[in-house]
Amino acid sequence: MDTVLKLRELRSRTGLTQEEVARRSAIGVKTISSFESGARIGSMKIAQLEALLRAYDVTLAQFFSSRIEHDLAPWEAPESPSDTLARRLDALPPHARDALVQKFSAMLDAAEAILPPPRRVAPASAPQHASLH
Repeated sequence: MDTVLKLRELRSRTGLTQEEVARRSAIGVKTISSFESGARIGSMKIAQLEALLRAYDVTLAQFFSSRIEHDLAPWEAPESPSDTLARRLDALPPHARDALVQKFSAMLDAAEAILPPPRRVAPASAPQHASLH
C-alpha cells in the first residue's frame, strides 16, 4: 500500500474531514488535498507527515509497519516473505543486489547439499477405458 493511499485511508478511518485534519495538524487544506491525491506527495517533508500522523494518533513506526496496511485493507493478501525479499533486493543499487544474490545462492547451494531431495509426486495416469469392441 502506498503512502498516498495510507493517508487517505487513515483520514477516512478516523472520520475526519480535510478541514479538521488541517486544524489539528496546522497544515493547509490544499496541501493535505495535494498529498492525498498524490500531486505533491514527493515533496512532503517528514515534519508534515509527523503532523498528519499526530492528527490520526499514529506514530511513524506504525505508519510504516505492515500491521497498519492490514488494519486499513484487511482484504488484501499480505506479501509473502519471498515477495518481500525480492522487492527489497530490487530496491538496492545493482552492486549491492548482485553481492547479496551471490551470497544467497551460496547459502541455498549449501542447504540443498545437506537436505534430502524433495519428494516428487507422480502425475496421475489417465484412466484406462475398456474397449467396446
